[in-house]
Amino acid sequence: MRQTLAGEDGEFNAEHREEVRGLLRLFPIWATCIIYAVIFSQSSTFFTKQAATLDRRIGATFRVPPAALQTFISLTIITFIPVYDRLFVPAARRFTRLSSGITMLQRIGTGLVLALVAMVVAALVEARRLGVARDAGLVDDPKVALPMSLWWMVTQYVLFGLSDVFAMIGLQEFFYDQVPDALRSLGLAFFLSIFGVGHFLSSFLISAIDGATKKSGASWFSNNLNRAHLDYFYWLLAGLCAAELAAFVVVSRVYVYKKRVAHHDHDDGGAVM
Repeated sequence: MRQTLAGEDGEFNAEHREEVRGLLRLFPIWATCIIYAVIFSQSSTFFTKQAATLDRRIGATFRVPPAALQTFISLTIITFIPVYDRLFVPAARRFTRLSSGITMLQRIGTGLVLALVAMVVAALVEARRLGVARDAGLVDDPKVALPMSLWWMVTQYVLFGLSDVFAMIGLQEFFYDQVPDALRSLGLAFFLSIFGVGHFLSSFLISAIDGATKKSGASWFSNNLNRAHLDYFYWLLAGLCAAELAAFVVVSRVYVYKKRVAHHDHDDGGAVM
């Protein structure tokens, strides 16, 4: 009896250790997607504050609410998901021979690239907005709408939506598929924890940078956005995203999928490039 119990305990411990190893092998992918979540959090915070300073008129009387621009993210996702499934996947399938078109890690990597491009565009648009404020003599009148159309910001919202189609959906699929079978319920928790940690890190970065730049007398996050430097912050996030993307490429190239091609139509490795 004791030998039987000892054998069962040994099998349980071995299975437990295997499950823990299965979770730990996902951590590098998890860690290299945190900056994506930091970038994602800007669309509902600073982007909205920027939009509030622009000319939001449509027609003689209607003014577009600043937060309404987030609708473009949802519209882009709704529009592009069918395009992804019906056009992109069949086209990619001809080159990769995978029924999914590209692997999950390639999909996530593409989303990270789009997030990087979105931050570069956001930085350029913000630099233009600050230039318009200076040229119009409205630097010290933050409540006056700048002579710059709201539509200048649409591109970065659309890029965010495209990034979500690749990265966010890819991350959800990856963590659900790649966690150990006995811990499948943790897949969604892994996915959501990326954004929880990312939002926390975003707040930490903003607090740290605000404290540091206030000492020089010109905070990047001044309440008067016409005297702030959100463009610097966006360039910083773009640089961090580029570093994250490089790390993600390295990690994904050595990652081996849990299932074989015959089961999940994935290749043996997860190379992004």
